[in-house]
Amino acid sequence: MPKPGESSADKALFLSPEPPVAGAGGGGLRSASILAYLRSRFDVEVASFTLPHHSKSKMARVWRNAWRFVRGAPPLFDRYSGFEAQLAPLLDRRYRVAMVEHFWCASYAPALRPHCDVLALDLHNIESELARTHSLAMRGAVAMAGRRFARAYARLEKRWIPEFDLVLVASEEDRRRIEHPRVHVVPNVLAEIERPDVPESNAIVFSGNLEYHPNVEAVRWFRKLVWPRVRDLAEWRLVGRNPEAVARIVSGDERIRLIGPVEDAVAEIARAKVAIVPLLAGSGTRFKILEAWAAARAVVSTTIGAEGLDARAGEHVLIADSPTEFAAAIARLLEDDALRKKLGESGRAHYLERFTWPAAWRALDELL
Repeated sequence: MPKPGESSADKALFLSPEPPVAGAGGGGLRSASILAYLRSRFDVEVASFTLPHHSKSKMARVWRNAWRFVRGAPPLFDRYSGFEAQLAPLLDRRYRVAMVEHFWCASYAPALRPHCDVLALDLHNIESELARTHSLAMRGAVAMAGRRFARAYARLEKRWIPEFDLVLVASEEDRRRIEHPRVHVVPNVLAEIERPDVPESNAIVFSGNLEYHPNVEAVRWFRKLVWPRVRDLAEWRLVGRNPEAVARIVSGDERIRLIGPVEDAVAEIARAKVAIVPLLAGSGTRFKILEAWAAARAVVSTTIGAEGLDARAGEHVLIADSPTEFAAAIARLLEDDALRKKLGESGRAHYLERFTWPAAWRALDELL
């Protein structure tokens, strides 16, 4: 209950396992928009966790995930579980809303429930679907682990999602993937960004958190199967955090530039002619497409990469799912200035209409 004289009506708790800021990848962008909305209505306490250090060496990761495989404990859910004691200082008051970011933190529902009027879960992805599609794109032990973690996530989703009063998802496709009486689509969005005024160069660009496993596999697939078909047409640039995760995949070719993190991703995307989204696994929606649209740049994407954005093939994006089709779509855009401009302009108009902060906030106004 509130302290004497203290009301829950103007207070919210925001629990996030990662920084809710631009520059922290797609998850950070989504969390930043949700947090900005809450701050426009409530006095918000932001909670996160101080995690024990663990090695990122390949051997250490293999050992940790092998033990998780044996236990049937999906990596991120396992990584962020068990820190209830760190929340205790924030649980001596009552909140109108407690917003939990990511399914990885869903197990904190029992700790939060007594201290809030509305307990909400923001699902950036449906983790079981993300793991399932990842397993389909892989082979061998990695595919087997993906299938096991997908089943484990499905069990955990059935256990924990019903504990929440309200569930937010990023797309209609994800809404249909879960069962809950109050599941609502709040789209991934960006703040309204002015069109960058930068020179366009003869390049294609891939952007995102470069250690996020769907992005790693996208880079691997493109490097091996598509890049040899388009290498002579343009430079390939990779933009985003953790470039070391893909450095070996793209090394040894002077036509590939591993740029890494930048201050303004949209401006960097605008310096290329075409943005590529060769994703083979995923859930939710892709901020890399929203950023390319904000930059008014043409996009070539796989079907799964463009999921959830109501993007019409040939109007907002070009869709290609085989290496041959993907290479042909890139070549077509590099050669056709008018088509490239048309897709860039229609993509930017679609972003401005549907995927800026006010669009998401209108949806939240109806729920909170």
